[in-house]
Amino acid sequence: MCDRDHFDKDRQEYERLGLVTRKQFGKMLGAGMAMMLPKVANAASVVESDVNITTPDGTADCYFVHPATGATVGVLIWPDIFGLRPAFRQMGKRLAESGYSVLVVNPFYRTQKAPTAEAGAATPIQSVMPLAKTLSETTHMTDAKAFIAWLDTQPSVAKSRKIGTQGYCMGGPMAFRSAAAVPDRVGAVASFHGGGLVTDQPNSPHLEASKSKAQFLVAIAANDDARSPKDKDVMKDAFAKAGLPAEIEVYEGSAHGWCPPDSHVYNEPQAEKAWSRLLVLYGKALA
Repeated sequence: MCDRDHFDKDRQEYERLGLVTRKQFGKMLGAGMAMMLPKVANAASVVESDVNITTPDGTADCYFVHPATGATVGVLIWPDIFGLRPAFRQMGKRLAESGYSVLVVNPFYRTQKAPTAEAGAATPIQSVMPLAKTLSETTHMTDAKAFIAWLDTQPSVAKSRKIGTQGYCMGGPMAFRSAAAVPDRVGAVASFHGGGLVTDQPNSPHLEASKSKAQFLVAIAANDDARSPKDKDVMKDAFAKAGLPAEIEVYEGSAHGWCPPDSHVYNEPQAEKAWSRLLVLYGKALA
């Protein structure tokens, strides 16, 4: 999960080094406005909608986007601590334009409808930490089952092909646990600057994920690796013992939060590398 002190220090350091320009910073302020992502070559025409999904704990407000024709692979996206917002809608739409039926969820629906961070990734992290503390292993698993079951009711989702799931920051453990919650449906899992993937508890997300049947992509921020250098090796060992294919890599020069385009530490070259590896994972594991 995001750490307030680390997040603020990372942002300040990247601004000091000039890795976030004044123009970029201005674009990222205000209502979660995201920088534009690169266009998809031969992008599919897509259909977008806001949807409400019934779960055992209430009604989740989500964003669903899929190609206008045909049945395609379903994907479940878990946002970072700043929640469902324009940046993640943009990311979901881009994936749909690449040929996937994509559900981007509001993980905080029990407490507040989206948007839950008034200025997107520019929102002070201390103001959203209370929302993050309302979630747990139980909510991760319950929600994963409900969201994947909903995807399987959609005509645009191919039931003969497995589901993919990806998470960012606190969404990393949620993606891991999705694979454990619905092992017969989830075939691919990606975590980008995931927080808390490895703990010393028996219910550590990496241990639960190792009981799944999925293939994994774990993209680690350089500063996260510096703080917890053993985590990558722990995950590699757990997945190897389980016989699960896993690409686990530290993205040099990246800071925690580098993938969403409204992040203070957005790193486009490394975000594009992560995106390309995601498409490779899905193309291989969900074919």
